Amino acid sequence: MYNTYNAPNQFQPQLQPQQQFAQTPFMMPQQATNFPGIPAGYTDIISNPLVSNVMKEYGKNIIESAGGQMLGQVGGLKYYFAVDTRYVMKKLKLILFPFLHKEWSVQYEQDQPVQPRYEINAPDLYIPTMAYVTYILLAGLVLGIQNRFSPEKLGMHASTATGCALVELVLQYIFLYVTNIQSNLKTWDLLSYSGYKYVGIILAILVGQLFQWTGYLVSISYCGLALAFFMMRSLKSRVMETPVQHGGVAQTDIYGQPVPPQMLQGTKRRMYFLVFVALSQPVLMLWVSYHLISSSTPLDPSVKSAPL
Repeated sequence: MYNTYNAPNQFQPQLQPQQQFAQTPFMMPQQATNFPGIPAGYTDIISNPLVSNVMKEYGKNIIESAGGQMLGQVGGLKYYFAVDTRYVMKKLKLILFPFLHKEWSVQYEQDQPVQPRYEINAPDLYIPTMAYVTYILLAGLVLGIQNRFSPEKLGMHASTATGCALVELVLQYIFLYVTNIQSNLKTWDLLSYSGYKYVGIILAILVGQLFQWTGYLVSISYCGLALAFFMMRSLKSRVMETPVQHGGVAQTDIYGQPVPPQMLQGTKRRMYFLVFVALSQPVLMLWVSYHLISSSTPLDPSVKSAPL
């Protein structure tokens, strides 16, 4: 047995001091972080842990505040969908036969309007949304019966109805801004009232399919007149609910708070706004529905296949 002899590895290359230093990154000196667009003198301040914690806390507060506002908007939107079957049936009857209704004021509970399911005069977004979708589907069905259906035309009808609602909403806001009318109407309120027109449009289209242009013109005229009356009476309680000041006596609103001077003036301007909204409804109803009624005389096939 021979003792094992471990000879040193004489062929292993020896590292130079510079190479040894390069292989030990933990011994390299730390360099300052460069922030693009920030002078070099401020990098130390930004790298300070105290400043970083303050900036993080400030950003967290901003995110929480934005999230709270978004949740508030969603919570406010839920109010307009708080409906039931009984409310929907009574509301449809009110839209089609508003001349039989007597009380138009909206009831309040603890400074908040009562939910639509408990208050027939409160605006909602359930009926306008369902009526809008039904109008699009009915338009596709009618175009299919008339051999004019195409996906492009269905999308055109949806875009036209959406653009009509947006233009109407913008014009109403411009009218309120130019005339300096102060009211408690919200964006969802105006959108809700403008969407009720599709109830009459659907009825007019169905009657027009049965009785052609005669039935359509009679039904669209009645539905337009009924909707104009409905808008006048519904918005009157929201736009002109504050009385005009007489004899220097301070008036109060429905909450018992003093009414600002700008809300005690402009009765004529408020009436003009009501008339503008009411008269625009029959025109818009006719505009988005007349092309769906086929003529009693047969059309040329090339005309039927032409785009709207």
